[in-house]
Formats: sequence, structure tokens, C-alpha cells
Amino acid sequence: MEDLTLLIAQNLKRIREEKKLSLDKLAELTGVSKSMLGQIERGESSPTVATVWKISNGLKVSFTTLLSSPQSDTIVVRQVDIGPLIEDNGKYRLYPFFPIEEGRRFEVYAFEIDGGGLLNAEAHPEGTQEFLTVFAGQLVVSVSGQEYRVCEGDAIRFRADRAHSYLNPGAAPAKVSLVIQYSP
Repeated sequence: MEDLTLLIAQNLKRIREEKKLSLDKLAELTGVSKSMLGQIERGESSPTVATVWKISNGLKVSFTTLLSSPQSDTIVVRQVDIGPLIEDNGKYRLYPFFPIEEGRRFEVYAFEIDGGGLLNAEAHPEGTQEFLTVFAGQLVVSVSGQEYRVCEGDAIRFRADRAHSYLNPGAAPAKVSLVIQYSP
């Protein structure tokens, strides 16, 4: 049995059981025979692309859901394992801990900005908001011509669908948590 065949088998069985569907009901929803679905679930048959499309459409899941390894319920992300995005000659370092994924309308980042460091950010899509918490140092966040000083232990929320910037006016590095929430 090939790895992809096994992966499809495991995903199909898991999703069918999560949705509490019998093979009969799944056959009805997908247009794929009960016997073929059983063979696929047991890894005895490698389905065609057309069959996988029928199954994914019937289950109302993406095609890749049947082809991908399921995500663990718990993930530990270590900053040392993330390559930062660097701006302002290395003074600004952005760590994408949880980039946007299908089904999730937000991203989680951490960033560090050295004293005197500045990042000018373009407007995000309409309705986007940013939530920043400063854990060390301080920031001046500029939005729509207004400046907001955010010190250690403080947080700010703002509409990020307009140009905005982050400046560290101090000498010590600022360490910040950033959540970007996108409008549906």
C-alpha cells in the first residue's frame, strides 16, 4: 500500500467518524459506492482523482484535507526554529509563529525592534485589526496621523486597514506580541 493511499484511507475514516456518517450515508452524499468507500478506508484501493473530488465534495471538505496529514491538536513553536523577516537594516525582526491558515482569520507574530528602529506598514485589507502587547521596552504606534505611546505591559488595538508604523523611541529593544485579525 502506498503512503498516499494510506493517508487517504486514514483521513476518510477519521472524517466520516467525526461526522458520524455510516458508509451508506457517505455513499449517498458522494455518489461513490459503499463497497468502494470501504475499500478506500481499508487502504485496499487507491482512488482516482475524480473519486477523491467526489468524496471531498460530499463531505464538504477541501480536496487537500483528504491528502494531508492531520494537524495535531497541540503544536509547540520555538522562536529559534523560525527564520525572522528582517527590516530596517536588521533593527526590526518579525517572527511568524502562526501564519494565516484555511479556516482561521488571524495570524500570531512576535517582533523585536531595536532602539531607534522603525517599520512603516502598508494598509491591510478592509476591516483588518491589529492587537499589540508590549512585553519589554516601548513603541510609538502611528495610525491615521495619530501617535500612541505603548509601554511595557500595555496593549493597543487599532484598525490596520490604513497605513501605520511602529517606532522604538527608546534605547532598549522592544519585544512585542502581534495578532492580526482579518475581516471575514
